Amino acid sequence: SDLPSAIVVFLVAIPLCLGIAVASGLNEFSGLIGGIVGGIVVGMISGSQLSVSGPAAGLTAIVAAAVIKLPAVEAFFLAVVIAGVFQIILGISKLGVIGDYVPNSVIKGMLAAIGVILILKQIPHLVGYDKDFEGDETFIQLSGENTFSSLVNSLNHLTPVAVLIGILGILILILFEKPWMKKIKIFQILSGPLVVVLMGIGINVLTRDMSPAYVLDPSHLVNIPVANSAAEFISFFKLPDWSFISNPDVWITAVTLALVASLETLLGLEAIDKLDPMKRVSPTNRELVAQGSGNIVSGLLGGLPLTSVVVRSSANVQAGAKTKLSTILHGLLILVCVAFLPGLLNIIPKAALAAVLIYTGYKLAKPSVAKGYFKKGWDQFMPFMITLLAIVLTDLLKGVLIGIGVGIFYVIRENFRTAIFVVNDNDQYLIRLRKDVSFFSKPVLKSNLEKIPAKSKLVIDLSRAEFIDKDVIDTINDFLVHAHLKEIRVTVKKSLYNESHKLVDRNDTMIVDDSAH
Repeated sequence: SDLPSAIVVFLVAIPLCLGIAVASGLNEFSGLIGGIVGGIVVGMISGSQLSVSGPAAGLTAIVAAAVIKLPAVEAFFLAVVIAGVFQIILGISKLGVIGDYVPNSVIKGMLAAIGVILILKQIPHLVGYDKDFEGDETFIQLSGENTFSSLVNSLNHLTPVAVLIGILGILILILFEKPWMKKIKIFQILSGPLVVVLMGIGINVLTRDMSPAYVLDPSHLVNIPVANSAAEFISFFKLPDWSFISNPDVWITAVTLALVASLETLLGLEAIDKLDPMKRVSPTNRELVAQGSGNIVSGLLGGLPLTSVVVRSSANVQAGAKTKLSTILHGLLILVCVAFLPGLLNIIPKAALAAVLIYTGYKLAKPSVAKGYFKKGWDQFMPFMITLLAIVLTDLLKGVLIGIGVGIFYVIRENFRTAIFVVNDNDQYLIRLRKDVSFFSKPVLKSNLEKIPAKSKLVIDLSRAEFIDKDVIDTINDFLVHAHLKEIRVTVKKSLYNESHKLVDRNDTMIVDDSAH
């Protein structure tokens, strides 16, 4: 299972590594180094069985700004090394737990958003419009267009052969999902994405021989740097310049990369664990150490910074990977092909790879996922949908933070509803405070107390609350002070949990110790 999936991830990773490197203002080879190190080094150290690491689109803006700001590109590679050290420190300090605080609805919304972005961003590449770089996930593109305008403009730049390859590619991938296809032994090894790539190469070669006017332009093909000698190949690697170690901009860049890359990694890890058919839980602190080690090696070789990448990891899961051997093999495949077979990779049409990514996107963003969350209720559906829309219209990190904010709002709202329980029977009323009653519940409590009619009997039950904010106690005391004016007889039930709360002592108020509860 791992070898076919490694081939799929390898095919998907190549154009993403190249595109992200170009968008970051670095040589394409820096992206390939990141892909190799992310596969081999991070894959070997990581405890995750399905996560795939490499250059991430979410770091593009940070990297591009740093490359311009720092005095030399070697200073940037030094910042990547230092960022790796910081990540190892974060892992040793057990800060990987941060990812556990992201609600499931937000994680699922993130996965669905990645799926939608893949579909929207890859359609232009599917039809031969390659103005935006491969792997872009932001709404506002470097070309000045946005996701939707690029999609519309692509319809005015259709390349017939690219469209043919793309449509046939999607049909082949759909066919490969049929149960009867999976029973054929040859197709258990020869995966759908590999067949799509071979089909794309074949169609373009036939077009070149039969109708050269329609052959794909080199800009529509994968473009890996080709070295004419071993010495030239070695020259592609860049070493960090340690003389910039005292430059404050290097350290600022390093801290920024470490924090953002760590957050993206933890979010990606949480998302891939949700997709794992075997429901394994990846050790987050170990992952931070693995990512830090990978960034140290990548920086030492002149590569881009790394994170766990949802797109590649999702492709890995969809291709049927079982263990992290798939991740390691994909890194080895990049290394071997870049070193010895770059010319072979440079005949792969981008439209074929776009078909693979679009189909991966569809699997992540199936309408059934949204329907499932709609059935769970608004408190689950709204964080899911708002996260999805926010990521599509901004970028990954901003969208997730917006989604977390919405999730927190619904948690607080639900706490309002359950923290205060009110029931009445004729002229007898019970107001029970349950769980943790924060100051957020103060308006609700105040409103319910003021609704108690004159000459009623009221029981205020505090015995089931483990925490009561002092503002809430003040609100109760304010009521106790003037309750006699409405001839309301009040009984307050307390327990050892809240014995320390000071209530107004009045002759017309009965305070009962309910410690037995």
